[in-house]
Amino acid sequence: MEETAAAAPAEKASSYRYWVREATGDAAPLPVPRKLDPAANGNGNPPPLGSVWNQAGTWEEKNLNSWANSRIKDLLGSLGSLKFPTGNASVDEVSKCSGDAFQVTVRNKKRVGYNYELSLRFKGEWLVKEENKKIKGHLDIPEFSFGEIDDLEVKLPHYHVPPLFPT
Repeated sequence: MEETAAAAPAEKASSYRYWVREATGDAAPLPVPRKLDPAANGNGNPPPLGSVWNQAGTWEEKNLNSWANSRIKDLLGSLGSLKFPTGNASVDEVSKCSGDAFQVTVRNKKRVGYNYELSLRFKGEWLVKEENKKIKGHLDIPEFSFGEIDDLEVKLPHYHVPPLFPT
C-alpha cells in the first residue's frame, strides 16, 4: 500500500494535467478578451473581389458568354490578311462561334476559363506554278479551351481551289 501511495505523487508530478492545473505566478497571464473593431480590421487587408455577399471570396462564377462571343468575332474579323510563303489568306466570315466563357473568383483570386467551338470561312490566293489562284474554304475548330491550345484540332472539311489546267 505504501508503494502505491508513493507512486501517486510521482505520477501526479509527471502528468500533463498536473502542471496545467497548478498555475504559478511565473506563467504568462491569461489573455484578456476585447471587441474587434471593423474599421481597424479592414485597413491592412486588400478589398475583397467579387460580390458584396461573398466577402470571404470562397467561390463566385460570372458568365462572360455574350462579351466573349462578340469579342472573338471582332478580333477574327479585324485580323486582316495572313501572309504565307506561297500566298495569303484572310478570314471572310465567322459562321459559328459558340461556347462558354466565365470568370471564377476562388479564394479571393480571379481566374478565367473558356471552352469554344468555331467555324470560319476563309479566302485567299496561292501561287501555283507561277500563277496566282484564288482559294476559298471552310475551317472548323471543334474545341478550344484555356490551357489546351497545344492540343488544338483544326479541320478543313471542304475547300475550293480552281482547276490548275482549265479545259
